Amino acid sequence: MQYIGYGSLKERAAAEIRSAIVRGDLQPGTPIKDVELAERLGLSRTPVREALATLTDEGLVETKPHAYTRVTALEAEPVLDALVVVQTMHSLAVGIAVLRKMPAEDIAAMRAANEAFKKALEANDAVAALAADDEFHAVAVHRCGNFAVAATIDRYTPLVRRAEHSRFSSPQARHSVTQHDQIIEACERGDHEQASLLVDENWGTLKEEL
Repeated sequence: MQYIGYGSLKERAAAEIRSAIVRGDLQPGTPIKDVELAERLGLSRTPVREALATLTDEGLVETKPHAYTRVTALEAEPVLDALVVVQTMHSLAVGIAVLRKMPAEDIAAMRAANEAFKKALEANDAVAALAADDEFHAVAVHRCGNFAVAATIDRYTPLVRRAEHSRFSSPQARHSVTQHDQIIEACERGDHEQASLLVDENWGTLKEEL
């Protein structure tokens, strides 16, 4: 029998609740009751409470003691603040990665992720598109090797997830496939300035959702 630790249960609960918020299954302003969530997820209340604390730190859930716990409103200003940070960090990451000379396997991984991204969009699968987009950008983040850049991206990305999901649910997202191709070409020829600019523009399209 495989042992599932408490931390894993908390992470599982956070992942499932986060996904429900991003997909819109839990709409902005929806009240959240840990008892109901625990029952739905087949977990005890403790990991669910800890998961909600994590999501509160991420800005997806807001809590007022003895009053309410609910999904936060999709307000433009805090999401835009987070987006600017995420956008800048990804642009920085790809610039550093290209300066370090991205190997052929990185370029191949980016192409594969973009192909998966394209297929997900064609299938109108925003969740799969989001996952593929993550894989695409993660190549440069990993290659740049800067833990502070990676940690900052991890910290603020959850707040922009709903904007990403909205973007990848619309026909306009098809343009991102072309943008990704252009980013790959810049990385392959070692043009770090162009790669950074293109990644910045790619993330900047999310502002239209706000």
